[in-house]
Amino acid sequence: MASARYQDALEALSSLITKRTRFVNSNQSQRFRLLFHYLKVLELEDAVSQMKIIHVAGTKGKGSTCTFSECILRNYGLRTGLFTSPHLIDVRERFRLNGIEISQEKFVEYFWFCFHKLKVVQEKTSNESPMPTYFCFLVLLAFKIFATEQVDVVILEVGLGGRFDATNVIQKPVVCGITSLGYDHMEILGHTLAEIAAEKAGIFKSGVPAFTVPQPNEAMRVLNEKASQLEVNLQVVEPLDTSHKLGLQGEHQYLNAGLAVALCTTFLQEIGIEDKNGLNKTNGLPEKFISGLSNAYLMGRAMIVPDTELPEEIVFYLDGAHSPESMEACATWFSKQIKQNQERNKKISEQILLFNCMSVRDPSLLLPRLRSKCIDQGVGFKKAVFVPNVSVYNQVGSWSIVEPRVDSMTWQFSLQRVWERLARGEAKSKGKEEEKSFVLPSLPIAVDWLRENARRSKQVRFQVLVTGSLHLVGDLLRLIKK
Repeated sequence: MASARYQDALEALSSLITKRTRFVNSNQSQRFRLLFHYLKVLELEDAVSQMKIIHVAGTKGKGSTCTFSECILRNYGLRTGLFTSPHLIDVRERFRLNGIEISQEKFVEYFWFCFHKLKVVQEKTSNESPMPTYFCFLVLLAFKIFATEQVDVVILEVGLGGRFDATNVIQKPVVCGITSLGYDHMEILGHTLAEIAAEKAGIFKSGVPAFTVPQPNEAMRVLNEKASQLEVNLQVVEPLDTSHKLGLQGEHQYLNAGLAVALCTTFLQEIGIEDKNGLNKTNGLPEKFISGLSNAYLMGRAMIVPDTELPEEIVFYLDGAHSPESMEACATWFSKQIKQNQERNKKISEQILLFNCMSVRDPSLLLPRLRSKCIDQGVGFKKAVFVPNVSVYNQVGSWSIVEPRVDSMTWQFSLQRVWERLARGEAKSKGKEEEKSFVLPSLPIAVDWLRENARRSKQVRFQVLVTGSLHLVGDLLRLIKK
């Protein structure tokens, strides 16, 4: 049970959530400049300047790359601090010390230290020094936690973009990484890959080595230009060999693992723990790398969770994919799991989609990718269910972007229409019977509906893919009490 002091901290934290505003560069730039002032108020300037940091931006794979990196470096005996976003169930997931989320007691202590100090300054200076927005505050809190806990390395995941992201207040990381780039948050970052790449490359610092994965030509050109301007040695790394076992599932994870290996290799060399010969690729990966990669764990990505009430009848396949490219990766992973399961289990299985995405996303880019990739691999959905999220505290991203709470089901019905158009087109071209789709008013109702169907169809095992939103995944995990 959460303590009363912890609940009070969450209430205070939620007061920093701001309504979505129009994003213009001057607004972002102004907020970004305030971060240096906040660091001064919290007396964190020196501590942050001395931190040894790995900084990671990108469209997809940031959290996985950071998780792989943290696991590898922890195996070297380093005390690690990992900051990621968003959280799925509890805000403390964002702050990990040696791989373990921060305790309620420590969270409360550090939270109120930062909150009170900033509040006093705000009250003294009126509007000249407003309270930080939600995500900015969480970044400042991360710096306070990691400084006081005296970690040896901070692995810092960018929230959104890079150039004006709150994490980019750091001046001299040890090494930077850019994961796969694609179209996401276009209303903020730009409508072309070149514009998006320019925002992500905003984390490059003069003379600091950087790595990226193979990118589309348009994005790669911009990354190279930005790197050249800052005299950054930017190298492209290939996916890790698939003979290695990874703790995170999905073929796309070999790309993220390859990037993590490059980041950690450079980090260990830069701080003098390993020399170049000790990490020579021709000798294969060191045991500590292999162990770190195989033990990595990230909630909400390629997770398989049996239902707590009906574990034999309902299995949830959870993946927080929310971009067109990650939808394809999710579909590939899900299809592979289904086929493997069919070989092992003789029980009849039925695939069901449980879906929602934030209204800033375009479902006509997401759902076709998911559907066609599954069909290509011989997996189809018998039913599709569209529901709203139920989360409150975790419906926030960088710069406090909040998905408005909508009482009507308009958005869910529009998702259903996109799905039904795809189903109709396919049924007509292949002479198939159309599958059924439903809009249900809440996630708890959807879970009850699934359980009721499962109890009636005892010979059928429901395999439910939950995707489209990390928030939806987190809400489901909370609901089934995992």
